[in-house]
Amino acid sequence: MTELHRLLGLQKGAIIADVGAGTGNYSFSLSNVGYKIKAIEPSSTMLSHCQQDSDIEWIIGCAENIPLRTESVDAVVSILALPHFSDIECSFKEMSRILKIGPIIIFTFDPEIGKRTWMYRYFPFCWDHFSHFPTVKETANILGNCTNLTPQIVPFELPSDLKDNFAAAAWKRPQLYLNTDYRFNISSFRMTDPDIVDNSVKKLSSDLECGRWDELYGEVLHFDKYDAGYSFILAN
Repeated sequence: MTELHRLLGLQKGAIIADVGAGTGNYSFSLSNVGYKIKAIEPSSTMLSHCQQDSDIEWIIGCAENIPLRTESVDAVVSILALPHFSDIECSFKEMSRILKIGPIIIFTFDPEIGKRTWMYRYFPFCWDHFSHFPTVKETANILGNCTNLTPQIVPFELPSDLKDNFAAAAWKRPQLYLNTDYRFNISSFRMTDPDIVDNSVKKLSSDLECGRWDELYGEVLHFDKYDAGYSFILAN
């Protein structure tokens, strides 16, 4: 993600911890621009799907107890992983512990803003799963209180050519949500009863075929960017 690289602003060779790395999509992206990555992920199943990369060290571990030495990395990133943490405050303290001097970058979302999108009309579970989740502003406050860093919220409107894969990423390409492989890479779809997902997909497919989707939401096809409630929190 280009914006993530810009916010990091570090020299090639810097050591970055990717906390909640999943299958490593963002770890690979950061590695490709010259960073050394320590990818932290609690699920051995997730890590088993990762491709090997000499600049990425795959580590089984959780955000609440990161298996890295104190002050051992130059930056910490966590991309859409907060909803899967059991204790956000503890996780932020651990991120601060392993950090030398600079930044922690959190990419997260506000579920209430997500509920205003057209995707919510078909896939409400993508946001209802996280109805208890703190807002971006609340998350920034928690991060600031748990560290000696000053958090800054950087809103991120989703571009039309977004290559990342998460709940609102296909806002301008509704047909992608009909693809089983595409949905499998989005955790909220995997967390939901398959029958509920199937019914939602059938409704979207029907509306796309008959033109109802275009009638109700087709205006988004003229947008260059889309506000679905996503933001970076940059803490220095």
